[in-house]
Amino acid sequence: MYAPTLACTAKGRDIVTAFHAAERLRAELARLQVPGVVNHGYGYAVVSVSASLTVWTDGRRYWWRAAWNPVRGRYVYAWHTADEPDRAARRVAARYARMRRRHQ
Repeated sequence: MYAPTLACTAKGRDIVTAFHAAERLRAELARLQVPGVVNHGYGYAVVSVSASLTVWTDGRRYWWRAAWNPVRGRYVYAWHTADEPDRAARRVAARYARMRRRHQ
């Protein structure tokens, strides 16, 4: 399976691909004992945590559904910079725990 890690550099800085950012998040989630499966394509990647929790990334940021806004009739999304996969993983893990408690 093709697994890109870093894209070309811009002014001496590595540009993290969506796949690489997703893998970093998946690894941090695994440290927190939260499951995750990475899929990628078309410049984006997703970490599927559960049927109701999917984290998207473009390599620069992560985003996921945080709540439903009944007034506007749409989801509210949370996001976190991809530069901090450990902190993003803690936020996603907290969301996962809340969702599991609600559905028990």
